[in-house]
Amino acid sequence: MVRQNSEFSIIRQYFNASTRTPRKDVALAIGDDCAITEIKANQRLAITTDTLVEGIHFFSDIDPADLAYKAVAVNLSDLAAMGAEPAWISLALTLPKVDHHWLATFSRRFFEILDHYNVDLIGGDTTKGPLSISITAHGLLPRDKALCRHGAEKGDWIYVTGSLGDSAAGLALLQQKRGQNSDTALSQAETYLIERHLRPVPRVLFGQSIAPYASAAIDISDGLLADLSHILQRSAVSASLKLDKLPLSPQLIAVFGAEKAEQFALAGGEDYELCFTVADKNCAKLERELTHIGVDYTCIGQIRSQNTNQMIRLKRGTEKVTPPDFQGFEHF
Repeated sequence: MVRQNSEFSIIRQYFNASTRTPRKDVALAIGDDCAITEIKANQRLAITTDTLVEGIHFFSDIDPADLAYKAVAVNLSDLAAMGAEPAWISLALTLPKVDHHWLATFSRRFFEILDHYNVDLIGGDTTKGPLSISITAHGLLPRDKALCRHGAEKGDWIYVTGSLGDSAAGLALLQQKRGQNSDTALSQAETYLIERHLRPVPRVLFGQSIAPYASAAIDISDGLLADLSHILQRSAVSASLKLDKLPLSPQLIAVFGAEKAEQFALAGGEDYELCFTVADKNCAKLERELTHIGVDYTCIGQIRSQNTNQMIRLKRGTEKVTPPDFQGFEHF
């Protein structure tokens, strides 16, 4: 007999809830010591892991539906940055106690986003402790196509998807609202920014679409300057960015003003948009490929030869701008 509130009863009750037909490439999923999956001879696996910890990545009173969504989305964003097709995930969930309402809400939204992206939960673990979530996501890549951080070259153009800074602004609003009257009404713009923080959209199809044309890519999790720096370091190049080209949402500007909006865009983090580079010869092909994707993207600068004194040069029009001291989130 399975004891109520045991690990196995939690798994059986809340994490066998997908409503669609399982993927054909899953030979054995939940219920054994390991999952068994299959990949074709012309494919490779892209694998990523992210951990979200209470008090570091989310507040203790977060809606479990929002937490479930974001935990999956940030992992799918990593796969998108590699141009991979999401396939399977495993989940390690640490809970301070068994709260059935919390688990039901979490698992319902968890499987909604998995089903939306045709991803199977194939295993995981549950244990008692401070609330945290670790997800390992697996994606499929064509054997000869993978977006990496090390392919940018002098002359390549730098692009980003969507708008930048919204998520950090949403977090700032949540921090401001804590301790205030919970009945305080939010404006439409404030609500938009908070939603952008809680429910980022992983650019999965976009990442797959640019894979044949982009030279390097990364998802923006720690901030534009911090994450672009990873591409520059791995590629041994530098970059010039045009601040007047940064894609800023009207909601961000309306709530915080243009100057603060720019700061959020450069160093805010957790936008989970893609930053990628494209050789000049591939730009027209890329534009044709993206005609029907339905995601905005903006050219914000260009790759330069390596400059050991200044990796990223900022300009507003013809004026040089000093980079901010704080350039993104650091985990330690």
